[in-house]
Amino acid sequence: MSGDRMPRHTGARPLPTDTLALPRIAGGALGWRRQLTGFVVALVCGPLLTWLLLSMRSPESITAEVLSYQLLVVVVALIGGLPPAVFAAVLSGITLDFLFVAPQFTIAVEHPLHVVALLLYVANAVLVSLIVDQAARRARAANRATADAELLAAVAGNVLRGENAAQALVSRARESFRLSGVRLVTADGEVLARDGEPLRDGRMTSVPVGAPVDGNPRAVLELHGHPLDAPSRRLLDAIVAQLSAAIEHTDLRATAREAEALAETDQVRSALLSALSHDLRRPLSAAVAAIGGLRGSGELSAGDRDELLATADESLTTLTALVTDLLDVSRVQAGVLAVSSSRIDAAGSILAAVDELGLGPSDVELRLDPDLPPLFADPVLLQRILVNVLANAHRFAPAGTHVVVATSRAHDRASDRAPDRAPDRASDQAEIRIIDHGVGVSADRHDEIFQPFQRLGDTDNTTGLGLGLALSRGFAEGMGGSLSPEDTPGGGLTMVVAMPLAVEVQEDSK
Repeated sequence: MSGDRMPRHTGARPLPTDTLALPRIAGGALGWRRQLTGFVVALVCGPLLTWLLLSMRSPESITAEVLSYQLLVVVVALIGGLPPAVFAAVLSGITLDFLFVAPQFTIAVEHPLHVVALLLYVANAVLVSLIVDQAARRARAANRATADAELLAAVAGNVLRGENAAQALVSRARESFRLSGVRLVTADGEVLARDGEPLRDGRMTSVPVGAPVDGNPRAVLELHGHPLDAPSRRLLDAIVAQLSAAIEHTDLRATAREAEALAETDQVRSALLSALSHDLRRPLSAAVAAIGGLRGSGELSAGDRDELLATADESLTTLTALVTDLLDVSRVQAGVLAVSSSRIDAAGSILAAVDELGLGPSDVELRLDPDLPPLFADPVLLQRILVNVLANAHRFAPAGTHVVVATSRAHDRASDRAPDRAPDRASDQAEIRIIDHGVGVSADRHDEIFQPFQRLGDTDNTTGLGLGLALSRGFAEGMGGSLSPEDTPGGGLTMVVAMPLAVEVQEDSK
Protein backbone atom coordinates (compact mmCIF):
# COMPACT_ATOMS: atom_id res chain seq x y z
CA MET A 1 0.00 0.00 0.00
CA SER A 2 1.32 3.41 -0.90
CA GLY A 3 1.32 6.28 1.52
CA ASP A 4 2.54 6.41 5.06
CA ARG A 5 5.06 3.71 5.87
CA MET A 6 6.85 2.77 8.99
CA PRO A 7 10.52 3.85 8.98
CA ARG A 8 12.90 1.39 7.41
CA HIS A 9 15.93 0.29 9.41
CA THR A 10 18.81 -0.92 7.34
CA GLY A 11 21.31 -1.60 10.10
CA ALA A 12 21.47 -3.12 13.52
CA ARG A 13 20.90 -0.81 16.42
CA PRO A 14 22.95 -1.67 19.53
CA LEU A 15 20.68 -2.54 22.40
CA PRO A 16 21.46 -3.90 25.88
CA THR A 17 20.87 -7.63 25.64
CA ASP A 18 19.95 -8.04 29.27
CA THR A 19 17.63 -5.08 29.65
CA LEU A 20 14.47 -7.11 29.32
CA ALA A 21 15.88 -10.58 28.67
CA LEU A 22 13.41 -13.21 29.78
CA PRO A 23 14.68 -15.82 32.29
CA ARG A 24 14.78 -19.31 30.84
CA ILE A 25 12.73 -21.95 32.62
CA ALA A 26 13.78 -25.01 30.65
CA GLY A 27 15.57 -27.80 32.57
CA GLY A 28 15.64 -28.19 36.36
CA ALA A 29 14.16 -25.71 38.73
CA LEU A 30 17.57 -24.95 40.25
CA GLY A 31 20.47 -24.00 38.06
CA TRP A 32 23.44 -26.27 37.52
CA ARG A 33 25.63 -23.98 39.62
CA ARG A 34 23.45 -24.51 42.72
CA GLN A 35 23.33 -28.27 42.14
CA LEU A 36 27.10 -28.40 41.79
CA THR A 37 27.44 -26.39 44.99
CA GLY A 38 25.19 -28.92 46.76
CA PHE A 39 27.38 -31.83 45.66
CA VAL A 40 30.50 -29.96 46.80
CA VAL A 41 28.97 -29.27 50.22
CA ALA A 42 28.00 -32.96 50.57
CA LEU A 43 31.48 -34.17 49.61
CA VAL A 44 33.34 -31.66 51.78
CA CYS A 45 31.12 -31.33 54.85
CA GLY A 46 30.25 -35.06 55.01
CA PRO A 47 33.81 -36.24 55.83
CA LEU A 48 34.36 -33.29 58.18
CA LEU A 49 31.15 -34.10 60.05
CA THR A 50 32.13 -37.79 60.23
CA TRP A 51 35.56 -36.90 61.69
CA LEU A 52 33.94 -34.61 64.26
CA LEU A 53 31.35 -37.19 65.33
CA LEU A 54 33.96 -39.98 65.60
CA SER A 55 36.11 -37.82 67.84
CA MET A 56 33.15 -37.24 70.18
CA ARG A 57 31.54 -40.70 69.89
CA SER A 58 30.01 -42.44 72.94
CA PRO A 59 27.56 -45.35 73.41
CA GLU A 60 24.67 -42.87 73.91
CA SER A 61 25.51 -40.49 70.99
CA ILE A 62 23.75 -42.36 68.17
CA THR A 63 20.73 -40.02 68.28
CA ALA A 64 22.93 -36.91 67.98
CA GLU A 65 24.87 -38.55 65.15
CA VAL A 66 21.71 -39.34 63.17
CA LEU A 67 20.33 -35.83 63.67
CA SER A 68 23.66 -34.29 62.64
CA TYR A 69 23.66 -36.17 59.35
CA GLN A 70 19.97 -35.29 58.89
CA LEU A 71 20.86 -31.61 59.28
CA LEU A 72 23.60 -32.00 56.66
CA VAL A 73 21.13 -33.55 54.22
CA VAL A 74 18.62 -30.69 54.80
CA VAL A 75 21.34 -28.09 54.22
CA VAL A 76 22.43 -29.81 50.99
CA ALA A 77 18.77 -30.01 49.88
CA LEU A 78 18.27 -26.29 50.49
CA ILE A 79 21.40 -25.48 48.49
CA GLY A 80 21.27 -27.88 45.56
CA GLY A 81 17.84 -29.46 45.45
CA LEU A 82 16.94 -33.07 44.84
CA PRO A 83 20.00 -34.75 43.21
CA PRO A 84 22.60 -33.52 45.73
CA ALA A 85 20.20 -34.18 48.63
CA VAL A 86 19.61 -37.81 47.60
CA PHE A 87 23.34 -38.21 47.12
CA ALA A 88 24.02 -36.78 50.59
CA ALA A 89 21.26 -38.92 52.14
CA VAL A 90 22.60 -42.15 50.63
CA LEU A 91 26.20 -41.26 51.49
CA SER A 92 25.37 -40.30 55.09
CA GLY A 93 23.16 -43.39 55.50
CA ILE A 94 26.01 -45.67 54.41
CA THR A 95 28.39 -43.77 56.70
CA LEU A 96 26.04 -44.14 59.68
CA ASP A 97 25.56 -47.84 59.00
CA PHE A 98 29.25 -48.48 58.42
CA LEU A 99 30.75 -46.46 61.28
CA PHE A 100 28.09 -45.86 63.90
CA VAL A 101 25.51 -48.71 63.81
CA ALA A 102 26.41 -52.16 65.17
CA PRO A 103 27.91 -54.25 63.76
CA GLN A 104 30.44 -51.61 62.83
CA PHE A 105 32.59 -51.56 59.70
CA THR A 106 29.99 -53.50 57.77
CA ILE A 107 26.90 -52.42 55.87
CA ALA A 108 24.85 -55.16 57.47
CA VAL A 109 21.99 -54.08 59.72
CA GLU A 110 21.51 -56.01 62.95
CA HIS A 111 17.96 -54.93 63.72
CA PRO A 112 15.09 -54.41 61.21
CA LEU A 113 14.15 -51.14 62.89
CA HIS A 114 17.49 -49.76 61.82
CA VAL A 115 16.54 -50.44 58.17
CA VAL A 116 13.26 -48.58 58.65
CA ALA A 117 15.15 -45.70 60.25
CA LEU A 118 17.53 -45.46 57.31
CA LEU A 119 14.67 -45.53 54.80
CA LEU A 120 12.81 -42.81 56.71
CA TYR A 121 16.06 -40.88 56.79
CA VAL A 122 16.37 -40.98 52.98
CA ALA A 123 12.62 -40.24 52.57
CA ASN A 124 12.94 -37.10 54.70
CA ALA A 125 15.82 -35.93 52.53
CA VAL A 126 13.82 -36.53 49.35
CA LEU A 127 10.75 -34.69 50.71
CA VAL A 128 12.80 -31.68 51.76
CA SER A 129 14.47 -31.64 48.34
CA LEU A 130 11.10 -31.80 46.56
CA ILE A 131 9.81 -28.86 48.60
CA VAL A 132 12.91 -26.81 47.77
CA ASP A 133 12.68 -27.79 44.09
CA GLN A 134 9.00 -26.82 43.90
CA ALA A 135 9.65 -23.49 45.59
CA ALA A 136 12.44 -22.79 43.13
CA ARG A 137 10.19 -23.65 40.19
CA ARG A 138 7.49 -21.30 41.46
CA ALA A 139 10.04 -18.55 42.00
CA ARG A 140 11.37 -19.01 38.45
CA ALA A 141 7.83 -18.98 37.03
CA ALA A 142 7.07 -15.82 39.00
CA ASN A 143 10.24 -14.19 37.69
CA ARG A 144 9.28 -15.16 34.15
CA ALA A 145 5.76 -13.75 34.58
CA THR A 146 7.25 -10.53 35.96
CA ALA A 147 9.63 -10.31 33.02
CA ASP A 148 6.75 -10.90 30.58
CA ALA A 149 4.73 -8.14 32.21
CA GLU A 150 7.72 -5.78 32.14
CA LEU A 151 8.25 -6.55 28.46
CA LEU A 152 4.66 -5.77 27.51
CA ALA A 153 4.69 -2.64 29.68
CA ALA A 154 7.91 -1.48 28.05
CA VAL A 155 6.48 -2.01 24.57
CA ALA A 156 3.29 -0.16 25.49
CA GLY A 157 5.37 2.65 26.96
CA ASN A 158 7.41 2.99 23.77
CA VAL A 159 4.23 3.24 21.69
CA LEU A 160 2.59 5.72 24.06
CA ARG A 161 5.70 7.91 23.97
CA GLY A 162 5.34 8.16 20.21
CA GLU A 163 8.02 5.67 19.18
CA ASN A 164 7.47 3.55 16.12
CA ALA A 165 5.34 0.66 17.34
CA ALA A 166 6.66 -1.99 14.95
CA GLN A 167 10.32 -1.11 15.55
CA ALA A 168 9.80 -1.04 19.32
CA LEU A 169 8.17 -4.48 19.26
CA VAL A 170 10.87 -5.96 17.03
CA SER A 171 13.67 -4.57 19.20
CA ARG A 172 12.08 -5.79 22.42
CA ALA A 173 11.45 -9.23 20.95
CA ARG A 174 15.14 -9.60 20.06
CA GLU A 175 16.23 -8.45 23.51
CA SER A 176 13.77 -10.58 25.43
CA PHE A 177 14.22 -13.84 23.53
CA ARG A 178 18.02 -13.44 23.27
CA LEU A 179 17.93 -13.72 19.49
CA SER A 180 20.63 -12.76 17.01
CA GLY A 181 18.25 -10.72 14.88
CA VAL A 182 14.58 -10.03 14.20
CA ARG A 183 13.04 -8.63 10.99
CA LEU A 184 9.50 -7.69 10.03
CA VAL A 185 9.15 -8.18 6.27
CA THR A 186 6.12 -7.64 4.04
CA ALA A 187 4.95 -10.18 1.49
CA ASP A 188 6.67 -8.22 -1.31
CA GLY A 189 10.02 -8.15 0.54
CA GLU A 190 9.88 -4.66 2.07
CA VAL A 191 11.57 -4.50 5.47
CA LEU A 192 9.28 -2.60 7.84
CA ALA A 193 11.49 -2.96 10.92
CA ARG A 194 14.64 -4.82 11.91
CA ASP A 195 17.02 -5.24 14.82
CA GLY A 196 20.23 -7.29 14.96
CA GLU A 197 21.66 -9.54 12.27
CA PRO A 198 20.85 -13.10 11.09
CA LEU A 199 23.00 -16.07 12.07
CA ARG A 200 25.55 -17.45 9.64
CA ASP A 201 24.11 -20.96 9.92
CA GLY A 202 20.75 -19.66 8.73
CA ARG A 203 18.70 -20.78 11.75
CA MET A 204 15.42 -18.89 11.58
CA THR A 205 11.77 -19.19 12.59
CA SER A 206 9.11 -17.42 10.51
CA VAL A 207 5.83 -16.29 12.05
CA PRO A 208 2.99 -14.80 9.94
CA VAL A 209 1.74 -11.38 11.02
CA GLY A 210 -1.56 -9.78 10.09
CA ALA A 211 -4.70 -10.94 8.37
CA PRO A 212 -4.01 -12.84 5.11
CA VAL A 213 -4.43 -10.89 1.86
CA ASP A 214 -4.96 -13.05 -1.24
CA GLY A 215 -3.86 -16.09 0.74
CA ASN A 216 -0.61 -14.49 1.94
CA PRO A 217 0.05 -12.93 5.37
CA ARG A 218 0.36 -9.16 5.54
CA ALA A 219 3.93 -9.57 6.82
CA VAL A 220 6.32 -12.17 8.24
CA LEU A 221 8.28 -11.92 11.49
CA GLU A 222 11.69 -13.55 11.06
CA LEU A 223 13.32 -14.76 14.29
CA HIS A 224 17.02 -15.49 13.75
CA GLY A 225 18.40 -17.68 16.54
CA HIS A 226 17.52 -20.63 18.77
CA PRO A 227 13.96 -22.07 18.76
CA LEU A 228 11.64 -20.61 21.39
CA ASP A 229 10.23 -22.64 24.27
CA ALA A 230 6.52 -22.91 25.00
CA PRO A 231 6.29 -19.92 27.42
CA SER A 232 8.23 -17.75 24.96
CA ARG A 233 5.87 -18.85 22.20
CA ARG A 234 2.87 -17.68 24.21
CA LEU A 235 4.49 -14.28 24.71
CA LEU A 236 5.44 -14.19 21.04
CA ASP A 237 1.76 -14.63 20.15
CA ALA A 238 0.99 -11.45 22.10
CA ILE A 239 3.80 -9.56 20.34
CA VAL A 240 2.59 -10.79 16.94
CA ALA A 241 -0.94 -9.60 17.76
CA GLN A 242 0.39 -6.14 18.63
CA LEU A 243 2.51 -6.09 15.46
CA SER A 244 -0.58 -6.93 13.44
CA ALA A 245 -2.47 -4.07 15.10
CA ALA A 246 0.45 -1.69 14.47
CA ILE A 247 0.57 -2.60 10.76
CA GLU A 248 -3.18 -2.20 10.45
CA HIS A 249 -3.02 1.17 12.21
CA THR A 250 -0.25 2.31 9.84
CA ASP A 251 -2.25 1.20 6.81
CA LEU A 252 -5.34 2.99 8.10
CA ARG A 253 -3.31 6.12 8.74
CA ALA A 254 -1.90 5.98 5.20
CA THR A 255 -5.41 5.49 3.83
CA ALA A 256 -6.66 8.42 5.91
CA ARG A 257 -3.89 10.64 4.59
CA GLU A 258 -4.64 9.64 1.03
CA ALA A 259 -8.30 10.39 1.65
CA GLU A 260 -7.36 13.74 3.19
CA ALA A 261 -5.21 14.58 0.16
CA LEU A 262 -8.05 13.65 -2.15
CA ALA A 263 -10.43 15.76 -0.08
CA GLU A 264 -8.06 18.73 -0.32
CA THR A 265 -7.79 18.20 -4.07
CA ASP A 266 -11.57 18.06 -4.35
CA GLN A 267 -11.84 21.20 -2.26
CA VAL A 268 -9.42 23.04 -4.53
CA ARG A 269 -11.23 21.71 -7.60
CA SER A 270 -14.59 22.80 -6.19
CA ALA A 271 -13.21 26.22 -5.35
CA LEU A 272 -11.75 26.54 -8.83
CA LEU A 273 -15.00 25.53 -10.51
CA SER A 274 -16.96 27.90 -8.28
CA ALA A 275 -14.57 30.76 -9.05
CA LEU A 276 -14.55 30.00 -12.74
CA SER A 277 -18.33 29.78 -12.94
CA HIS A 278 -18.60 33.18 -11.25
CA ASP A 279 -15.60 35.14 -12.44
CA LEU A 280 -15.29 33.89 -16.01
CA ARG A 281 -19.00 33.81 -16.77
CA ARG A 282 -19.52 37.55 -16.23
CA PRO A 283 -16.93 38.91 -18.70
CA LEU A 284 -17.59 36.05 -21.10
CA SER A 285 -21.34 36.76 -21.09
CA ALA A 286 -20.73 40.47 -21.49
CA ALA A 287 -18.39 39.92 -24.43
CA VAL A 288 -20.82 37.52 -26.13
CA ALA A 289 -23.70 39.94 -25.63
CA ALA A 290 -21.69 42.88 -26.98
CA ILE A 291 -20.52 40.97 -30.05
CA GLY A 292 -24.04 39.64 -30.61
CA GLY A 293 -25.39 43.16 -30.44
CA LEU A 294 -22.87 44.34 -33.00
CA ARG A 295 -23.70 41.51 -35.35
CA GLY A 296 -27.45 41.39 -34.84
CA SER A 297 -28.38 44.96 -35.56
CA GLY A 298 -27.41 46.99 -38.61
CA GLU A 299 -28.84 50.31 -37.39
CA LEU A 300 -26.59 51.27 -34.46
CA SER A 301 -25.50 54.75 -33.76
CA ALA A 302 -21.82 55.50 -33.53
CA GLY A 303 -22.14 55.96 -29.77
CA ASP A 304 -23.89 52.60 -29.26
CA ARG A 305 -21.34 50.84 -31.44
CA ASP A 306 -18.46 52.38 -29.50
CA GLU A 307 -20.08 51.39 -26.20
CA LEU A 308 -20.54 47.78 -27.32
CA LEU A 309 -16.96 47.63 -28.58
CA ALA A 310 -15.70 49.04 -25.29
CA THR A 311 -17.73 46.44 -23.36
CA ALA A 312 -16.35 43.61 -25.50
CA ASP A 313 -12.79 44.94 -25.18
CA GLU A 314 -13.07 45.29 -21.39
CA SER A 315 -14.59 41.82 -21.01
CA LEU A 316 -11.94 40.16 -23.19
CA THR A 317 -9.20 42.01 -21.31
CA THR A 318 -10.62 40.71 -18.03
CA LEU A 319 -10.77 37.17 -19.45
CA THR A 320 -7.16 37.48 -20.61
CA ALA A 321 -6.05 38.57 -17.14
CA LEU A 322 -7.92 35.72 -15.46
CA VAL A 323 -6.51 33.09 -17.82
CA THR A 324 -3.03 34.58 -17.40
CA ASP A 325 -3.35 34.25 -13.62
CA LEU A 326 -4.39 30.61 -13.97
CA LEU A 327 -1.43 29.88 -16.23
CA ASP A 328 0.93 31.67 -13.86
CA VAL A 329 -0.36 29.62 -10.91
CA SER A 330 0.23 26.41 -12.83
CA ARG A 331 3.78 27.54 -13.70
CA VAL A 332 4.53 28.48 -10.08
CA GLN A 333 3.25 25.16 -8.76
CA ALA A 334 5.19 23.25 -11.45
CA GLY A 335 8.38 25.21 -10.70
CA VAL A 336 8.80 26.45 -14.28
CA LEU A 337 8.16 30.16 -13.77
CA ALA A 338 10.19 32.24 -16.22
CA VAL A 339 12.19 34.91 -14.33
CA SER A 340 14.36 37.59 -15.97
CA SER A 341 16.03 39.37 -13.06
CA SER A 342 18.12 42.49 -13.47
CA ARG A 343 19.15 45.60 -11.54
CA ILE A 344 16.04 47.68 -10.90
CA ASP A 345 15.13 50.61 -8.70
CA ALA A 346 12.60 49.76 -5.98
CA ALA A 347 11.12 53.28 -6.10
CA GLY A 348 10.45 52.96 -9.83
CA SER A 349 8.55 49.69 -9.41
CA ILE A 350 6.52 51.14 -6.54
CA LEU A 351 5.55 54.28 -8.48
CA ALA A 352 4.61 52.17 -11.51
CA ALA A 353 2.33 50.02 -9.35
CA VAL A 354 0.70 53.11 -7.79
CA ASP A 355 0.09 54.61 -11.22
CA GLU A 356 -1.37 51.35 -12.56
CA LEU A 357 -3.90 51.29 -9.71
CA GLY A 358 -4.70 55.01 -10.16
CA LEU A 359 -3.90 55.82 -6.54
CA GLY A 360 -2.94 59.32 -5.42
CA PRO A 361 -1.40 61.09 -2.42
CA SER A 362 -4.69 60.79 -0.55
CA ASP A 363 -4.51 57.01 -0.84
CA VAL A 364 -0.82 56.13 -0.49
CA GLU A 365 1.95 57.56 1.68
CA LEU A 366 5.48 56.80 0.42
CA ARG A 367 8.39 56.43 2.83
CA LEU A 368 11.19 55.47 0.46
CA ASP A 369 14.84 55.14 1.43
CA PRO A 370 16.85 57.29 -1.00
CA ASP A 371 20.05 55.35 -0.20
CA LEU A 372 18.58 51.91 -0.89
CA PRO A 373 20.79 50.02 -3.40
CA PRO A 374 19.21 48.59 -6.56
CA LEU A 375 17.27 45.34 -6.31
CA PHE A 376 17.97 42.19 -8.30
CA ALA A 377 14.50 41.22 -9.51
CA ASP A 378 12.24 40.79 -12.50
CA PRO A 379 10.60 44.22 -13.02
CA VAL A 380 7.39 42.79 -14.47
CA LEU A 381 6.91 40.21 -11.70
CA LEU A 382 7.82 42.68 -8.96
CA GLN A 383 5.30 45.20 -10.29
CA ARG A 384 2.59 42.51 -10.33
CA ILE A 385 3.42 41.64 -6.72
CA LEU A 386 3.16 45.27 -5.66
CA VAL A 387 -0.08 45.81 -7.61
CA ASN A 388 -1.73 42.78 -5.96
CA VAL A 389 -0.61 43.69 -2.45
CA LEU A 390 -1.35 47.41 -2.82
CA ALA A 391 -4.82 46.69 -4.21
CA ASN A 392 -5.64 44.50 -1.19
CA ALA A 393 -4.28 47.03 1.27
CA HIS A 394 -6.21 49.89 -0.33
CA ARG A 395 -9.41 47.80 -0.47
CA PHE A 396 -9.36 47.01 3.25
CA ALA A 397 -7.92 50.30 4.56
CA PRO A 398 -10.49 52.34 6.52
CA ALA A 399 -11.80 55.48 4.88
CA GLY A 400 -9.64 58.51 5.52
CA THR A 401 -6.44 56.50 6.14
CA HIS A 402 -3.37 56.04 4.00
CA VAL A 403 -1.67 52.88 2.85
CA VAL A 404 1.98 53.30 3.77
CA VAL A 405 4.69 51.96 1.45
CA ALA A 406 8.17 51.98 3.04
CA THR A 407 11.51 50.66 1.80
CA SER A 408 14.65 49.82 3.76
CA ARG A 409 17.50 47.37 3.99
CA ALA A 410 16.51 44.53 6.27
CA HIS A 411 19.48 44.89 8.62
CA ASP A 412 18.79 48.60 9.11
CA ARG A 413 15.83 47.62 11.29
CA ALA A 414 17.77 44.99 13.29
CA SER A 415 19.12 47.38 15.88
CA ASP A 416 18.85 44.69 18.53
CA ARG A 417 21.42 42.48 16.74
CA ALA A 418 24.43 41.53 18.88
CA PRO A 419 27.46 43.70 17.93
CA ASP A 420 29.71 40.69 17.36
CA ARG A 421 27.19 38.84 15.20
CA ALA A 422 27.76 39.04 11.45
CA PRO A 423 24.64 39.83 9.40
CA ASP A 424 23.19 36.84 7.59
CA ARG A 425 22.17 36.76 3.94
CA ALA A 426 18.49 37.50 4.71
CA SER A 427 19.46 40.64 6.66
CA ASP A 428 21.17 42.09 3.53
CA GLN A 429 17.97 41.99 1.52
CA ALA A 430 15.75 44.96 0.82
CA GLU A 431 12.25 45.11 2.23
CA ILE A 432 9.21 46.81 0.74
CA ARG A 433 6.56 47.08 3.44
CA ILE A 434 2.92 47.74 2.51
CA ILE A 435 1.12 48.79 5.69
CA ASP A 436 -2.62 49.22 6.23
CA HIS A 437 -4.70 49.82 9.34
CA GLY A 438 -7.72 47.73 8.41
CA VAL A 439 -9.24 44.76 10.21
CA GLY A 440 -6.12 42.66 9.65
CA VAL A 441 -5.84 38.87 9.65
CA SER A 442 -5.39 36.74 12.77
CA ALA A 443 -1.94 35.17 13.15
CA ASP A 444 -3.28 31.61 12.95
CA ARG A 445 -4.70 32.35 9.46
CA HIS A 446 -1.65 34.01 7.93
CA ASP A 447 -0.82 30.96 5.83
CA GLU A 448 -4.40 30.63 4.56
CA ILE A 449 -4.31 33.94 2.68
CA PHE A 450 -1.67 32.48 0.34
CA GLN A 451 -3.77 29.47 -0.69
CA PRO A 452 -5.10 29.60 -4.28
CA PHE A 453 -8.84 29.95 -4.94
CA GLN A 454 -9.75 31.44 -1.59
CA ARG A 455 -10.94 34.90 -0.66
CA LEU A 456 -9.48 35.58 2.77
CA GLY A 457 -8.18 39.08 2.34
CA ASP A 458 -6.65 38.98 -1.14
CA THR A 459 -9.90 39.61 -3.01
CA ASP A 460 -13.60 40.03 -2.42
CA ASN A 461 -16.49 37.93 -3.66
CA THR A 462 -17.07 39.99 -6.80
CA THR A 463 -13.64 40.12 -8.45
CA GLY A 464 -10.78 37.78 -9.16
CA LEU A 465 -10.18 34.08 -8.62
CA GLY A 466 -8.53 34.43 -5.21
CA LEU A 467 -5.07 34.11 -6.76
CA GLY A 468 -3.56 37.51 -5.89
CA LEU A 469 -1.44 36.64 -2.87
CA ALA A 470 -0.83 33.06 -4.00
CA LEU A 471 0.71 34.38 -7.21
CA SER A 472 2.55 37.16 -5.41
CA ARG A 473 4.27 34.77 -3.01
CA GLY A 474 5.14 32.42 -5.89
CA PHE A 475 6.62 35.32 -7.89
CA ALA A 476 8.62 36.55 -4.88
CA GLU A 477 10.08 33.11 -4.12
CA GLY A 478 10.83 32.56 -7.81
CA MET A 479 13.04 35.68 -7.70
CA GLY A 480 14.86 34.53 -4.58
CA GLY A 481 12.81 36.70 -2.24
CA SER A 482 9.81 36.24 0.01
CA LEU A 483 6.38 37.63 0.84
CA SER A 484 5.24 37.40 4.46
CA PRO A 485 2.50 38.98 6.57
CA GLU A 486 2.91 40.78 9.88
CA ASP A 487 0.47 42.42 12.27
CA THR A 488 0.46 46.20 12.03
CA PRO A 489 0.93 47.86 15.44
CA GLY A 490 -2.43 49.34 16.39
CA GLY A 491 -4.34 47.03 14.06
CA GLY A 492 -4.15 46.06 10.43
CA LEU A 493 -1.88 43.98 8.22
CA THR A 494 1.63 44.61 6.96
CA MET A 495 2.86 42.70 3.92
CA VAL A 496 6.66 42.50 3.68
CA VAL A 497 8.17 41.96 0.22
CA ALA A 498 11.84 40.95 0.62
CA MET A 499 14.09 41.03 -2.45
CA PRO A 500 17.84 40.44 -2.82
CA LEU A 501 20.04 43.47 -3.40
CA ALA A 502 21.87 43.67 -6.70
CA VAL A 503 25.09 44.52 -4.83
CA GLU A 504 24.92 41.26 -2.83
CA VAL A 505 24.14 39.18 -5.92
CA GLN A 506 27.16 40.60 -7.75
CA GLU A 507 29.45 39.86 -4.79
CA ASP A 508 28.18 36.26 -4.66
CA SER A 509 28.86 35.78 -8.36
CA LYS A 510 32.52 36.83 -8.08
